[in-house]
Amino acid sequence: MEQLWFTALLNRAFGGVVLTLLQALGIHPKYPAMPISNSFAMEIMVALILLSFFIAVRLRLSVDNPGSLQHAMEGIEGFFGNMAHEIIGHHYHDYQGYLVTLGLFILTCNLIGIIPSFESPTAVPLVPLGCALLTWFYYHFQGLRANGVGYFKHFMGPVWWLAPLMLPIEIFSHCARLLSLTVRLFANMFAGEMVTLVFFSLVPIGVPIIFEGLHIGVSLIQTYIFVILACVYLGEATAHEH
Repeated sequence: MEQLWFTALLNRAFGGVVLTLLQALGIHPKYPAMPISNSFAMEIMVALILLSFFIAVRLRLSVDNPGSLQHAMEGIEGFFGNMAHEIIGHHYHDYQGYLVTLGLFILTCNLIGIIPSFESPTAVPLVPLGCALLTWFYYHFQGLRANGVGYFKHFMGPVWWLAPLMLPIEIFSHCARLLSLTVRLFANMFAGEMVTLVFFSLVPIGVPIIFEGLHIGVSLIQTYIFVILACVYLGEATAHEH
């Protein structure tokens, strides 16, 4: 496996500890000398970038004289907040923090691949799957929190005698959401990465800039779709009609 420079740095610093921990859990990495993968290293990089951004915004918060970072964060929060309000309803505030964080994480993961010597972790299936699993468990948890045991009535259909038919259909439908969220994000980001790499190898000057622009566009669209679907699932799960 070819390591990115940041992955190599993490493996030199923490590879031994990570390998010991994985082996203690019964997990045997394919490359024991490099237990930290490129995708995981890029996730750490994204987390550090976002943490630095949030700290910088917090340190510059001002009511009288807001700076550019504060305006940017307010714009981002307002964008996701308006989206959530339109789809989820008046109680969207309870989920806005998660949606903003999810959107920023996915967007940064998508865009980091345009930086030389970095790659998009969302072009590896495990990362979109992790985001999908987190969202899946989150909206079910919020559904139970909002409706209690009555949340499970949603799986039974509108009338009791349809329950034997509706229950397996609903279970399959909710499991299919995991596949849909994962494959949509992974396939688009992987294809974008491959197209960009191919054109960089064929025509290293000029033409690849067009595909970098395409990569940015795909990154924005896929982030938007992922967060919209998370809003839809949250809205369905927390609606009190269930």
